[in-house]
Order: sequence, then C-alpha cells, then structure tokens
Amino acid sequence: MKPDWILIANATRARLLQQDTNERVKELHSFEHPQGRSKIGDLADDRAGYEAVSSGAGSAAYQPRTDAKQKEHQRFARELAAFLEQQAQLGNYRRIELFASSPFLGELKAELGAATSRLLGDTHDLDLTMVGKAELGHRLAQEMAP
Repeated sequence: MKPDWILIANATRARLLQQDTNERVKELHSFEHPQGRSKIGDLADDRAGYEAVSSGAGSAAYQPRTDAKQKEHQRFARELAAFLEQQAQLGNYRRIELFASSPFLGELKAELGAATSRLLGDTHDLDLTMVGKAELGHRLAQEMAP
C-alpha cells in the first residue's frame, strides 16, 4: 500500500514526512529556500516604484506590484508543488496533508498540479517547521485527529 505523506512548510523551508501508526515520523526530504529570508533590497535590483492613478475619464487602476520577497515565496511554492506533482504522477504516495504558515499555505495550494490536487487531504494553517523530531509526531497526530 502506498504511504500517506505530510508536507510541513513555510516560505523558507519545508520537510516532507511519512508518519507511521505509532506517531513516529520519518523525514523523506527537506527543502531550503534561503532567498525567502533575504531583505527586499537584497533581492530587488531597483527601488520600488509606484503608478500614478487619476480619477479622470480613461484612467486605469493597476494591481500593486509583487515585491521581490513575495516573488521568492511564490518561486519556492512552485518548487515544492512541482516536486509533489512529479511524485504524485509516479504514484509514490496515496494522500498528502499540508501544514504551512499563512499566507504561504494559499500560495502553495495555488501552485498544486492536477495529480497532487486529487491526492490532497486536509490543509492546516500551522507552521511546524521548527518543531523537533521528538515532538513532531505527537503534534501532527494531535492536529490530524478527528
């Protein structure tokens, strides 16, 4: 039988886990995205600008620009989603649950492919990336309990 997987993530790091029935957690893969911790000034090559919008006839409102840090978070979400999609297409897991901090959880869910979306179980707006291995199994079981 294919295993169930758990991805715990935030905008800078993620861990892919497999949990057994005794609440023990096995880490399958870890991901790091240090650019997500960088200051906006270190990521952008130019200072942020603005659009002048008038209320006269023919004016248009523009969506605010996505800052460089937000782009890095989206890039990491795409990286994680691509990995999960590849593994889903290979049939390496039966179901996946996501634990991620907000708003990164929304960014990650938006990037999921069709195969991963079909296998998606519950999502949890909770950052467990810094929880130690000894406590992690218990915390996951607590959160996933009906």
